[in-house]
Amino acid sequence: MMSADRPPALSVLDLVPVRAGQNSPQAVAASLALAARADELGFRRYWFAEHHNMPAVASTTPPVLAAAAAARTRRIRVGSGGVMLPNHAPLVVAEQFAALEAIAPGRIDLGIGRAPGSDPVVTHLLRQSGPTSDVERFPEHVRDIMALVSPEGASLRFTSGGTYDVHATPAASGTPEVWLLGSSDYSAQLAASLGLPYVFANHFSGEGLERALDLYRAQFQPSAAAAEPRTFLTVNAIVAPDAGEAEERMLPQARMMARLRGNRPLVPLETVEQAAAAEAEDGLAGALVDSLRDRWFVGTADDVASRIATFAERWGVDEVMVSPVAASYDAEPLDVSPGRLQTLELLAAGGPNS
Repeated sequence: MMSADRPPALSVLDLVPVRAGQNSPQAVAASLALAARADELGFRRYWFAEHHNMPAVASTTPPVLAAAAAARTRRIRVGSGGVMLPNHAPLVVAEQFAALEAIAPGRIDLGIGRAPGSDPVVTHLLRQSGPTSDVERFPEHVRDIMALVSPEGASLRFTSGGTYDVHATPAASGTPEVWLLGSSDYSAQLAASLGLPYVFANHFSGEGLERALDLYRAQFQPSAAAAEPRTFLTVNAIVAPDAGEAEERMLPQARMMARLRGNRPLVPLETVEQAAAAEAEDGLAGALVDSLRDRWFVGTADDVASRIATFAERWGVDEVMVSPVAASYDAEPLDVSPGRLQTLELLAAGGPNS
């Protein structure tokens, strides 16, 4: 539980945004530079999301990105937020994260989700492998992964009576920390029944947060993974030296959300100037901006840090994972993300009065 006299620990969720005029290598370079800086600033963990076939998102393969981030950091935990398990064979996921644990022992998180992470066409392409893509077997596959990454491994029993041992890596000395992710009653109850740490995807919508946490905490069954309920929350954040700049850096992401909600064609993330000019013509974001402002954490460092602390105390968590969604100005370089970097640096400083 959160202590009222101690600010929450901060972590980072990265979708590897791709802005207009930026290519994938530049977007990935910007995110890896951000991960290295988050490590220096003392953030607790750095997770990569899984999304597919989106012009504004380059985070398609969390294990690959986590490996690159692990190589560029020394202390921070790295991992997935999360791997969308129905898209993958459990053994492949287990092997990938066992390898990550060997690369960066004691620093790997395996966040697992159940959503597709894309549209129906791409989901079909990802799930052509048959039985491994059965969403109804999600709880079974989570258990399989937990067994496979353990030093003991998993054991298959044949109908003939024999057994066959399977290990994700030949000689594990540690295991990734497994988290269950979601934004529904289902994910909260499954995490509770399995005794797993749980993350509610508050940055996505925020609806159902209170019920999900109540279900998770009330139904939690202690396990080897966690003796008691363990959870944190995600938020979208944009922090700048003044509120006006924070608002400007918010508009491109707000317009992207409007496109998603309105089922409009997706495009690379607009720059601040492009978004302002386009909004003046089409009013795409419109009232959505006010709605998002109520749920996102947008403003100066002292204001946002204070709001995050209040938010954490309200929901009884000692950690908040920030998705830094600050967009870039036209003149800013393509291989770094100054707005996102600024958000992390100002939050780490705790505001001008820290």
